[in-house]
Amino acid sequence: MKVGGKLFAIIADEADPLTISVKCEPDIAVMLRAHYPAVGAGYHLNKRHWNTVILNGTIPKREIFEWIDDSYDLVVEGLPRATRDALSGEETPPQ
Repeated sequence: MKVGGKLFAIIADEADPLTISVKCEPDIAVMLRAHYPAVGAGYHLNKRHWNTVILNGTIPKREIFEWIDDSYDLVVEGLPRATRDALSGEETPPQ
């Protein structure tokens, strides 16, 4: 899944059980890995910034949805201002 041409979530729909990788603040990523056995370092991704989550029912859905939202927000923060403005429906004033 992408926003502004950048990945914010990767769903491995061929995996059994299903997995999703999401971007995360580095300190929070480490904390989530320690707290949830189903959360590991991003598979084939920058392990400092990405977690891969096994969707096996051990993590509440609302938590997973929050992580997806947070991943989206992190990626949007890193986009150029004009792209962020276009996503929010705002126009960038002429310079």
